[in-house]
Amino acid sequence: MSDLKYLMSYTIAIVTIVGILLGGGYTYMTVIYAFVFIPALEMLLKESNEEMSDEVKKNRSMDIFFDILLYLNIPLVFSIFFLSLNLLLYSSSSFEIVGIIASTSIMMATNGINVAHELGHRKSFFSRTCSKLLLMPSQYMHFYIEHNFGHHVNVGTDEDPATAKYKQSLYSFWITSVIGQYIGAWKLQLKLLKISKYKFFSIKNDMMFYVIFQLMFIYLIYFNYGITVTIYSLIISVISFLFLETINYIEHYGLSRKKDKNGRYERVKTIHSWNSNHVVGRLVLYELTRHSDHHFISSKKYQVLESIDESPQLPYGYPTSILLSMVPPLWFKIMNPRVESYQN
Repeated sequence: MSDLKYLMSYTIAIVTIVGILLGGGYTYMTVIYAFVFIPALEMLLKESNEEMSDEVKKNRSMDIFFDILLYLNIPLVFSIFFLSLNLLLYSSSSFEIVGIIASTSIMMATNGINVAHELGHRKSFFSRTCSKLLLMPSQYMHFYIEHNFGHHVNVGTDEDPATAKYKQSLYSFWITSVIGQYIGAWKLQLKLLKISKYKFFSIKNDMMFYVIFQLMFIYLIYFNYGITVTIYSLIISVISFLFLETINYIEHYGLSRKKDKNGRYERVKTIHSWNSNHVVGRLVLYELTRHSDHHFISSKKYQVLESIDESPQLPYGYPTSILLSMVPPLWFKIMNPRVESYQN
């Protein structure tokens, strides 16, 4: 019964549905829930760092319940996305339109991109296909290649655009990470094609298909809803992947891997990602906040990720950290001393 706590992962989606259907000021319910209610709740609740025995981890890893929770997000995300487009088509209130876009974007990032991230690390073809499908509405399908074959290899180095440099602001990071990851994904794709001796126009060129599928998805929206709603949908996509990039920012800010005398980077350790044990964020984001353990062993499923004592600890949960990162002087004041203490 204790595992039912992961049903909290649907709360953002549920709040989004209720809010956008009620309309008016209620369309901002997801924003308030994510960035007011959850941070307040995390301040009241104790952090959770319970340990699991090997037997428990084995049983949880094989329990299909945790997988079902992930896959149910596919119909949920697409249903809410198109529900939002239908409501945007008939809304004449700018205030309401902004609320629908903001709330839907948050849902797309948490229940869409975040779940795609988890499924993208699975071994089965079905899971990885579902991962790419969930990335499509956010126009971020290249994330699958860059994250799995780029970020997890280069994290904490100058070669990784998804690792925020020390004293780099969030807004600078948005630019370098978004552009760098897209270029990096193409480089990885071309490298894979070359190694496998396939030509550019090949069924093995996933990046080419990502471009085609995403353009077809945009055209589908344009054909059914017109240009205005298509623009709204693209705004939702951009906000959702910037939400992802903000999480990337707080997950690795300022942490770097050292080089040995031969110029090689040390292996990825649990000290190269920020960890958070704030319980609500953990459950809502499928344990994404236990990011140190995830990078140490990327194949571990979310339900068996653990808190590692030696990992750098965020002073606040993800929602609060996201808000702080949007005010660079305040973020630097809080985080820079912590970075220095962990890196020295």
